[in-house]
Amino acid sequence: MDRFFELSERGSTVGQEIRGGLTTFMAMAYIILLNPIILGGATDVTGAKLSIPQLTTSTILAAAVSTVLIGLVGNAPFGVAAGLGLNAVVAYQAAPLMTWPQAMGLVVLEGLLIIVLAASGLRRLIMNSIPLALKHAISVGIGMFITLIGLVDAGFVGRGTVAPVQLGRTGHLTGWPVAVFCIGLLLIIVLFVRRVRGAILIGIVVTTVLAIVVNSVATVLPESWGIVVPRVPEGVIAVPDFGLVGQVDLFGGFARAGVLTAGIILFTLVLSGFFDAMGTIIGVSDEASLVDSQGRVPRLGAILTADGVAVAIGGFASASANTVFVESAAGVGEGARTGLAALVTGGLFTVTLFFTPLATVVPSAAASPALVLVGALMMTQARNVPWEDLTLAIPAFLMIVLMPFTYSITNGVGAGVISYTVIQATLGRIREIPWLLWVIALIFAAYFAIDGIEELMF
Repeated sequence: MDRFFELSERGSTVGQEIRGGLTTFMAMAYIILLNPIILGGATDVTGAKLSIPQLTTSTILAAAVSTVLIGLVGNAPFGVAAGLGLNAVVAYQAAPLMTWPQAMGLVVLEGLLIIVLAASGLRRLIMNSIPLALKHAISVGIGMFITLIGLVDAGFVGRGTVAPVQLGRTGHLTGWPVAVFCIGLLLIIVLFVRRVRGAILIGIVVTTVLAIVVNSVATVLPESWGIVVPRVPEGVIAVPDFGLVGQVDLFGGFARAGVLTAGIILFTLVLSGFFDAMGTIIGVSDEASLVDSQGRVPRLGAILTADGVAVAIGGFASASANTVFVESAAGVGEGARTGLAALVTGGLFTVTLFFTPLATVVPSAAASPALVLVGALMMTQARNVPWEDLTLAIPAFLMIVLMPFTYSITNGVGAGVISYTVIQATLGRIREIPWLLWVIALIFAAYFAIDGIEELMF
């Protein structure tokens, strides 16, 4: 074990790895609850919804297999599971235009493309073509989008009669579910800023218990809780329901939504997933002192390839796209340095497969506070945008605000890329714009003009 995982070489021990792996699991286990809430709250083009118990099983299964894979292949202390933001693209961009199997098919294709990018020089071309400021802006915009989803799901923000949005569903905060959300949000914030390990998970569990108590003693309309009504489960242990595993249609989305539209969604998934994983891998590796003097991460090629396979696994399981979790840094802080920690994390996910009833009692009011907090954490990337440089600040701003304001990650990315390209061109910097960025900008321009193009063609 010492030779395979290079424990002594990296200054670690089996005890450190076990402790680190457990900490990583506790820090990221909230995804077991949140991913089914996000995917289960959306409908596909036919109006179909995914089963929360089946989504819970798929989320855990994909996380377990992917985390073990990256530990064995990449020997890295990373936890891998369905990525927040990426699942929002699947739920709110892909699903409304195609069936769920077709949307998950795009996720599988995303994984295959990331594998190709990781194994070729194309990843360097893509990374160099997108300005770093816009990469940070993507994270910020997705954070705002996730926050808005959480606020809407909790009933804290609603559709207005005069304004597009308003406070609550009536213009005021009313109802026990909203009160539970507010208490849960404050609890998670306090736990997190006090650096309590597993703060998000603890907050969700405590808020869920509060919701169950409130629902049992107060008069609350079931529909006011959302898609999940908090009740004591009939049992704790259950046989996992693998009904969604393998429900994938690889190319049907292109026929249903159109080649251009589906291609844009696929491009957004690849862009977000690829750069998010790259940033997390480098950042957590640096925290673990695994980066050498030249900034290189050991086994980076193997890690990136495993990450691409993990994405495809997530799509095949209907759990959305998997990605490396930044919460892996919590395990690194506890001493994790090798893939042995990832095996511990993956093993804990596997055990959780048999306790899915506990995860299916969590209402939106208890899960949404975590979305708001994660959105706040992603918002911190705004500090890396050079706001004094308007040629970058304006495209970044458009990218950030259009994601939540149009309820579309794709729209935000497209507006940022197009505006950046146009600004640079009008300033006489045409030669400084990478050719690949021109291609991307033209694709987005066609996406925005798709209705007009279809009218001209048909």
